[in-house]
Amino acid sequence: MEVANRLMVKGKSAMETEQAAVRVLQSLFPPVLLVLYKALLSPIANGQLAAMMLARATALSCQWLMGPCSVNSVTLPDGKSWSSGVFVEKCKYLEESKCLGICINTCKLPTQTFFKDHMGVDLYMEPNFEDYSCQFNFGVPPPPLDTDKALKEPCLDICTNARRRRELGRNSSPDELSCPQV
Repeated sequence: MEVANRLMVKGKSAMETEQAAVRVLQSLFPPVLLVLYKALLSPIANGQLAAMMLARATALSCQWLMGPCSVNSVTLPDGKSWSSGVFVEKCKYLEESKCLGICINTCKLPTQTFFKDHMGVDLYMEPNFEDYSCQFNFGVPPPPLDTDKALKEPCLDICTNARRRRELGRNSSPDELSCPQV
């Protein structure tokens, strides 16, 4: 949280923050695994196997970061339903950061980018900023940034970064991280 908070307060651009977070995610996997997953598993059954595997792996391996979560079904754009979702009951990362910008720029956007670009699987994440839950939809492409409702949310009232920026008297330019960001 300290590093994420520092990135937000220092005013790095949203793109730089997203790219740094993608690099962190990449570093968690042996490079050959990512290449093989994308080349061999992602194409099977239009990505269904890969999406379902990632949902299960995420639900099992990420509870330390996000909190209790479970695999559920998601509806794809073509109307089919796959068991490739993960519902996070109350995201510890969001709850602890209390910052919409940290959620968007160090989790949601980089994670979506990582799974698409490095594992070949679409992911649309839907954080709920009221109850801190989050729905991961593996196999579902995210909407364009200008229509993603999470990116239209106002800064959280309890956001410590927004409070610090106000105290420092900093005005945010469109290139700086503020809440919300993109």
